[in-house]
Parts: sequence; structure tokens; C-alpha cells
Amino acid sequence: MKKRFWKIEYSITIFVIFGIILLLLPSNFIASKEATYISKWNETFNKMEYIFTAMNAQADANIVKSFKRAKNNEERENLMINLVKPYLRIGAQDELSKKYTPYYMNGKKVTKGDEYYFENLYYTKNNIIVGIKDIKDSDIYHPGFLMVFDMNGTKGPNTWGKDIYGINIFADGKITPIGTGWDLDKLKTDCSATGTGVACSYYYRIGGEFNE
Repeated sequence: MKKRFWKIEYSITIFVIFGIILLLLPSNFIASKEATYISKWNETFNKMEYIFTAMNAQADANIVKSFKRAKNNEERENLMINLVKPYLRIGAQDELSKKYTPYYMNGKKVTKGDEYYFENLYYTKNNIIVGIKDIKDSDIYHPGFLMVFDMNGTKGPNTWGKDIYGINIFADGKITPIGTGWDLDKLKTDCSATGTGVACSYYYRIGGEFNE
């Protein structure tokens, strides 16, 4: 009788352990993937810093005049994307045509008219989706463009702060991750399940804690 009871108790223990493993596995797997995207984001930002430094060094008077002559956001966006295309190896055939729906970290859909909605998106050769948006401002201390990066293309989760990150581009060619200049409390709030996740672009750059 004792032996039978021991077998039942042993079986229950095994089932409990197995159940816990099944519960933890998806969470750990997702966390691992998103940690990989964060690492890829850091590599991408370092690369973009180099690219914009190189672009700034090679910019001539004609390029500057072209931006000044541009009459609207679309013209300025086209000028900027054409400047970065050779560096990111984007061809004419690489414009994203399939359906792509990005989300904020709080689960809300990024909709047309939002500050972080990008009309035209492109594939790079390493399967990152990129887009540029003109937010021209007369104040040189504010960015003139935003640039978005989805670390794994159209594959999910397509969410800011998980696999989507972004940069500010200034008139002098300098770039900063979105969220730069925000105070720490605001960064933590935005880079959470209740926030948009856009500030994660900077928060993870300064060693902010990854939230599963």
C-alpha cells in the first residue's frame, strides 16, 4: 500500500514539474527572442551612427540646397531615403508592399496620423524594415526626421520596444535614439506594458532593464 502511494505521489510530482516547464517555456522563449532583437537594435544603431557620420562628411552644397528647396514632407522624405539607400543596400524593388501592422507596447495599433506612423517602408538586405518620416521643425534643437527599424521584418510581434525601435535625425546629421532627453521615470513608464514602447529605443541603450 505504501509502495502504491509512493508511486502516485511520484507521478503527481512529475506532472507538476512538467506543467511548470510548459508554462515557463513560451515566456522564456519569447524573452530570449526579444533580448536578441535588443542586441540587434544596439548593433543597428551603432551602424547608423557610422552611416550618418559618413553622410555628413560627404554632404555637399547641392544636397543641402535640395533639402532647402523641398516643398513638402514627401519631397524631404524621398531625399533622405535616397541618401541612406546605398548604405543600407536598398533597391527600387525593396519597397514593402505586403500588409504590415505595427503596434505600441500597450497593445494599441499604430494608426495613420500617429506621430510614429510611417507611410513608406523598405526592406534592407538583412531583412530589417526601415522607414523615414519628415517632421521638419524650424528649431534646430528638435529632430527633422524620424527613422524606424523593425528588427525581424514583417514577422511578429511588430511592436515598439520589442522588435521595433527608432531614431531622431537632426539637421546637422547627428542621430539619437527616440526617448533621448526623457527623464528616467518617463522612460520606465513608456517602456512598459502601459506605455507606447517608443522610448525603449533609448532606455535599452542606457542599460534599462528588459521587461518580459
